[in-house]
Amino acid sequence: MISDIVFMEQLNKYYAVWQEYNYVYEEWAKAHGLSVNSLLVLCAIYDGGEDCTQKKISQRWMIPKQTVNMVFKEFERKGFVELFFLPEDKRNKVIRLTRAGKEYADTIISELRRAELAAVEEIGVERMQQLNENMALFVEFFSKAGGKNDCETDQ
Repeated sequence: MISDIVFMEQLNKYYAVWQEYNYVYEEWAKAHGLSVNSLLVLCAIYDGGEDCTQKKISQRWMIPKQTVNMVFKEFERKGFVELFFLPEDKRNKVIRLTRAGKEYADTIISELRRAELAAVEEIGVERMQQLNENMALFVEFFSKAGGKNDCETDQ
């Protein structure tokens, strides 16, 4: 039987990699004049389609609503985004990129995706699939053990 010490060593390695993962994205965002939250909000709006709201961004990326609103206001000040009322729900507004925002996002997001895809190419499809499957299993088993999972794991 594997001891708790071995499990804790592996869990600590997981934490270290997770922290490094976050650090890499923070540094990438900073090198492009953004905070990591601004980068995530920009990606969410860019990929969000016709029903992108501040609430959905907050829930999907686990960013406080106030932070999402602060980032949105900065993007609005720069002329990158605008709000539209949802026809079926006047309380919620959809966020859309303006033409200038789309041009800006195209530049940032395409550069980010190139870097990410280069990493995936180096890893290889098979290992990337294993990584995704293993992360999904971790979420499933953590949830069963008492963690809470309100998010979809197959995104």
